[in-house]
Amino acid sequence: MDDELKNFTKVWTWAFLCLTYAYFISSKLPKGLPRLISLLPVLYLFTVTFPLSLHSVHLGAPTAFFLSWLATFKLLLLSLDLPPLSPPPPSLLHFISLASLPVKLKPRENDSDFLQSAETMQYQIRDRSSKEQTTFLPRPSILFALKFALLLALFNVYDYRPFIHPLLIHALHCLHLYLELEFFLTLVAVPARTLLGFELEPQFDEPYLSTSLQDFWGRRWNLIVTGILRPTVYLPVRRVGEGVIGRRWAALPAVVASFVVSGLMHEVIYYYLTRARPTWEVTWFFVIHGVCVAAEVAVKKWAREREKGWGWLWLPPVVSAPLTVGFVAVTGLWLFFPQVVRNGVIERIVGEYSIFVGFLWSRFNTVFSLFFSDS
Repeated sequence: MDDELKNFTKVWTWAFLCLTYAYFISSKLPKGLPRLISLLPVLYLFTVTFPLSLHSVHLGAPTAFFLSWLATFKLLLLSLDLPPLSPPPPSLLHFISLASLPVKLKPRENDSDFLQSAETMQYQIRDRSSKEQTTFLPRPSILFALKFALLLALFNVYDYRPFIHPLLIHALHCLHLYLELEFFLTLVAVPARTLLGFELEPQFDEPYLSTSLQDFWGRRWNLIVTGILRPTVYLPVRRVGEGVIGRRWAALPAVVASFVVSGLMHEVIYYYLTRARPTWEVTWFFVIHGVCVAAEVAVKKWAREREKGWGWLWLPPVVSAPLTVGFVAVTGLWLFFPQVVRNGVIERIVGEYSIFVGFLWSRFNTVFSLFFSDS
């Protein structure tokens, strides 16, 4: 634990130094190839050196996600002089935070330029119907407390794994992934919001209420990833598609391309965690969902253009929500989780919690003993 914490501190110290370099060098060089070449050493460190320096799931996975995916893609956008790092934030500290963490600047009222920039950075705009579906839920603070209690309960349930059906264990893994990600990213938001006036980009919006795959991936699940894929993959592919197949259907290959890139990036993060040779199962998971989302978009577009006679296509939420979540769960058990299960990632997560609790307890005992010995 001590060695891993030292490596973690070293990695993030160097990451902040690299981002400091990127902050100053980007202002000295023109956008395009010169700026990209100047950032290549940073991109190499973020995608190869730093994530392979850590071995624990709880320290390695967030580092890989924040640096190898979010920061790398944001720096690529910076090389083209595109948001969210361009125009430059007001200070170096803001730049580093915005580059390495899933945060966004709070919009200021009566500031049209800033609101326009915030709109560019806004990764998904939720429609009114999506918001109305969450009105029956408890207040966010109560809901968060309930989710945290459920996460703690899961660790006790794992003690009885030999007596639980494997399918139920896999379902618990899905729930565990969702709860732990939301809890961790909420914790990241606290210092960013308090010290810098930032707020966390909403990572999840109650995905279990999704009424379609488009709703699940576009409005409710992992919105930070959705947001970073939009300017780096979706929009460029869509512009190219408009010149090839026309504007009407250009969004479809752009959607599929975004899912393919997401699958490849998940494959990379899986490698950081397991150091095992990729099996490409998780890539196929995202390819399948990309094709399904594109098909859903095409059918909805076709139906709306006919204006009448397509009401039968829309299922009530009480039917569409279980079908959507069920499809995600079944394909996830088939393709998303096998690599995690085979390489013992869940067991490592549970073991790391025990090690972390023991580490904190030993440090508390040390401080307690020193305090009373001095007294």
